[in-house]
Amino acid sequence: MTTPAPLMQLTPQEVEALQSWNGRSETLDDDITAAPVRALSATLDRDDPPPVPGARLPELWHWLYFLPHHRQSEIGEDGHARRGGFLPPVPLPRRMWAGGRLAWEAGNPLRVGDAVRRVSTIASVKHKTGRTGELVFVLVRHELHNTRGLALTEEHDIVYRAAAAPGEVAPPPTPAPQDAAFSRDIVPDDVLLFRYSALTFNGHRIHYDRRYVTEVEGYPGLIVHGPLIATLLVDLLRREHPDATLSRFEFRAVRATFDMAPFKLHGRPDLTANADGKTFSLWGEDADGWLTMQATATLA
Repeated sequence: MTTPAPLMQLTPQEVEALQSWNGRSETLDDDITAAPVRALSATLDRDDPPPVPGARLPELWHWLYFLPHHRQSEIGEDGHARRGGFLPPVPLPRRMWAGGRLAWEAGNPLRVGDAVRRVSTIASVKHKTGRTGELVFVLVRHELHNTRGLALTEEHDIVYRAAAAPGEVAPPPTPAPQDAAFSRDIVPDDVLLFRYSALTFNGHRIHYDRRYVTEVEGYPGLIVHGPLIATLLVDLLRREHPDATLSRFEFRAVRATFDMAPFKLHGRPDLTANADGKTFSLWGEDADGWLTMQATATLA
């Protein structure tokens, strides 16, 4: 019988060192160019007109910009940049984009051709010990400004977890709601995952390296990017309401989505939250009927 490896324990000194990152900030500049917009439109299987200067950037598509351009020698085994730099050097091996909250400024959307400045700040670093070991939660706040002023505020939740222990049992899943008003099926094949990784310059091997994700990180298959699912949920709402724009969006990853089977996207008006019909509940459902992501979108 194999004895499970002991769970990693961060010392109080290590936790204190990580929390010293609170308040750190960085400022980056980028241009909203047309080529990534065309590429993501094709990846999402949309028939959009070619983007021209001044065209409004769809919500969440700002994730195509301000990409990390680390040198190859700076990349770690998991395909991410080695720990340190702007984000705290959390020594836990599994890293996940766990969710976020976004608010767009009325009357000032990001547009193709904009020169944009992003100011990012480490808002908090929190340590917890869960059923499966150590957890570190990092909250990053981004503010995006164009020449007209503040355009978007985003809070980005990152969670770091210990490596999977032998025989580790996943937390019980949550059944997905069954009261959707509109839905779409998605086939998460290797090409879709590769194209989104390429568009976001994301080297994380869990999205394209099947041997690594199954043998090293212990998952059953390639993991569909959380930001891709969030983008697809907003895209689902755009297909239902083509002329709509968002004022707010928040999402939370509930369960990993793997590439072994198609998954579903769902949405419905959330009249209990906002009787004027501007708020929508959106969610993802895997092939087994489990909830994978839940989100709320509010139209402008």
